[in-house]
Amino acid sequence: MSKIIKSDEEWRALLSNEAYQVARQHGTERAFSGEYAAFKGDGIYTCVCCGTPLFDSTAKFDSGTGWPSYDRPITPNALEEKRDSSHGMVRVEVLCATCDAHLGHVFPDGPSTTGLRYCINSVCLNFIPRSQES
Repeated sequence: MSKIIKSDEEWRALLSNEAYQVARQHGTERAFSGEYAAFKGDGIYTCVCCGTPLFDSTAKFDSGTGWPSYDRPITPNALEEKRDSSHGMVRVEVLCATCDAHLGHVFPDGPSTTGLRYCINSVCLNFIPRSQES
């Protein structure tokens, strides 16, 4: 898979201010503020930066944290993980494997057989209803 690389100016022109701050500058949206936190549509969640499919709605669950949560990516190669020791914590950061957009973090406390909780910022996602998938 080829990486999508754009200049800072190109990302700024492509994204909303909030999406740029979270996806390109490793920010976080406020809990319970995102469009997909409580959303229950049937379809695919894609990267807001490059359109890569990241999560299927069948993997989504209500974690009660205020961010959309998934127990697995759409494919094993959709995401990359990186150690994050910012803010006095050690966590695992989740990035889009295609464009390196910061999406959120993954935690080992998920309720399903995977045991994982991908805690993702809504602003880093677009949703494609299953009826509109190509």
